[in-house]
Amino acid sequence: MAHRVTLIPGDGIGPEVSAAVVRIIGAAGVAIEWDEHHAGVTAVEQSGSTLPQTLLDSVLANRVALKGPVTTPVGEGFTSVNVGLRKTLDLYANLRPVSNLPGVPSRYQDVDMVIVRENTEDLYSGMENEIVPGVVAGLKIITAVASERIARFAFRHAVENGRKKVTAIHKANIMKQADGLFLRSARAVAPEFPGIEYDEKIVDNACMQLVMRPGQFDVLLLPNLYGDIVSDLAAGLVGGLGVVPGANLGEKAAVFEAVHGSAPDIAGQDKANPTALLLSGLMMLRHMGERSAADVIFGALSRVLAAGTTLTRDLGGSASTTAFTDAVVREIHAHRG
Repeated sequence: MAHRVTLIPGDGIGPEVSAAVVRIIGAAGVAIEWDEHHAGVTAVEQSGSTLPQTLLDSVLANRVALKGPVTTPVGEGFTSVNVGLRKTLDLYANLRPVSNLPGVPSRYQDVDMVIVRENTEDLYSGMENEIVPGVVAGLKIITAVASERIARFAFRHAVENGRKKVTAIHKANIMKQADGLFLRSARAVAPEFPGIEYDEKIVDNACMQLVMRPGQFDVLLLPNLYGDIVSDLAAGLVGGLGVVPGANLGEKAAVFEAVHGSAPDIAGQDKANPTALLLSGLMMLRHMGERSAADVIFGALSRVLAAGTTLTRDLGGSASTTAFTDAVVREIHAHRG
C-alpha cells in the first residue's frame, strides 16, 4: 500500500531539489502518493495566503510532509512560513542530526551530534511592540510545559538512538527567570532517564566549545532562538546547511525539510544541491518505517559523494542538479540488482 505524503515544493530552488528527491525515493522502490501543496510566495500568488488551509488539512490528514525551502522576507513582508507551520501544527520539536558525510570537505571529522530545539515559543512567539517611535520591545516567552516537553523529547531520542549525553544550552546567568525556567525544566526531567548523562553549558561557551572540541557533544537541548543559531553553527562544522537534514515533529504530524534557504539567485539554473532535502527525506522514510529503503539511498548518496566526480558547485564540483540526481539513481539501481 502506498504512503500518502504532503509535498510542499517551496520556491526558489525548492521545486528543483524537491523533484530530485521525489525521483530518488521512487528509484528506491518506495511507493508514495505525493499530495502537492504550496506555501509562501507561490501560495500567495495562487490563493492569497502564505499557509492555505488546504495545505494544513493535507498535512494533518497525511501526518507526514516533505518541504522544500520557502523564502522568508527580511525586515518586512509576511511572517515566516516555517515558523507559522510549526506553530499552527504544534510541531514542537526541531530535530537536526549533524554528522560528517564522505567526500564532503569540512574542518572536523567524526562529528556526530543531534540538535534538539524547542520550536514553538521563545522570541519566535512574534510578540513585538513599538512602545514609542524608535523603541521596540520583543517578548521572550518560555513556559514550563513547553520546556519539559522538549526536554523529555531530547532524552527519549537519546535513549531510542543509543546516545549517551544530553547537554542543556542556556543563558540563565543573565536571563534568570526565562532561561532559568528552561533550565529548571530540563533538570526536572533528567532524573527520569538515569542511563543518560546530563550536563549544562551557557550558550556563548557552548558555541566556543563547538568550534574547539565538537566531539564532546552528543545531544544538545536548546530553546528556540539558541537552537536556531547553534544548529546552523553545527552545520558549518560538517560542510554547511547544504548537507544536513531537518525535521519538525509533533503529536499530530511531522514535517521534514531542508534547512537552507531558497537561493533565488540560482533558481531554475539546474545548479542546486539536493543533498539536504534528500537527507531530510531519509529521516522521513525512517519515520514511516521504510528503513531499508533509507539505508539503500544513503549508501548510494555516500558512494556518489565519496567518488567526488559528480559533485554540485557548492561541494567543489561542476555537476548539475540533474547529473547529481542521475548519479545517485544509478547507484541505487546498481545495488538493488
